[in-house]
Amino acid sequence: MRRHRTLNTLGWQVAICVIVLSIWQWGYDLHKMLPWLVPDLLDPYFVSKPSMIFENFLMQSCLTSKLGAWNGWMNGEFSKCLARNQNNLWVATAVTLQNTFFGFVTGVISGFAVGLILGRSDRLSAIFQPFITAVNSIPRIALAPIIVLAFGIGDMSKVVTSWIVVVFLVFFNTFEGARSIDEGFVNAARLLGASEWQITRTVVIPSTMAWVFASLTPAISFALIGVIVGEFIGAERGIGRLIIESEARGEAAGMMVAVVVLMVVGVALSAVIWRLQAYLLRWQQHNSSE
Repeated sequence: MRRHRTLNTLGWQVAICVIVLSIWQWGYDLHKMLPWLVPDLLDPYFVSKPSMIFENFLMQSCLTSKLGAWNGWMNGEFSKCLARNQNNLWVATAVTLQNTFFGFVTGVISGFAVGLILGRSDRLSAIFQPFITAVNSIPRIALAPIIVLAFGIGDMSKVVTSWIVVVFLVFFNTFEGARSIDEGFVNAARLLGASEWQITRTVVIPSTMAWVFASLTPAISFALIGVIVGEFIGAERGIGRLIIESEARGEAAGMMVAVVVLMVVGVALSAVIWRLQAYLLRWQQHNSSE
């Protein structure tokens, strides 16, 4: 029964994708006959077409030449294409992923550490609360130009932009998780002779993990957004630079290639987080099943 439900769900998902892609590919051809039904948004000038996006993807990834001929591996055409384009799709994706990873990891670690400390200390939380509220009220994206100005157009500015977007998201979830711990568990651990570090390691951190992981899925998406915004403002490489270059040339297909790659990357990163969450929080699932 469960397998049948899974196949049924997969079938619906495939059908929806086929319908959307079909409308996207051929829908605008009906615009002249049915202008009231087909919106101008489907104009290939704005959103291109799936076939054109696929062709542009092959060209940007150096799999084909600008004339549409396949670049061979043996004759070196593929490597020559990569050498000519220093910000080809492979390099741009790798650079964006690298900066997203570092921004995400540093944001999660620092947000978790500060949230845990302030969440377990009423005194410290009272002291820093107005400052945290003031900084959090600033739209993080508005700081991106300042960060690029301070750290340059290299990778560091993208990591810092990604970090500043992630850190507050993880901090507030960790803070709330640390504040919501049942003090009965903490007092019981103290009665058993546990030290403060042992209480933190065995009671506080496991109790806040569900709160932390609830923030990780949106955090990885926001980390990617932070990197792309930084690349929009100024970058030597990256997917954001590909989008800006395609926009300057008026190439909707090039922009959509970058958008599709970002979508695939975002889904893959979220899937990794879900897998990690299911593994690390498997004890919660076991308790709930009992």
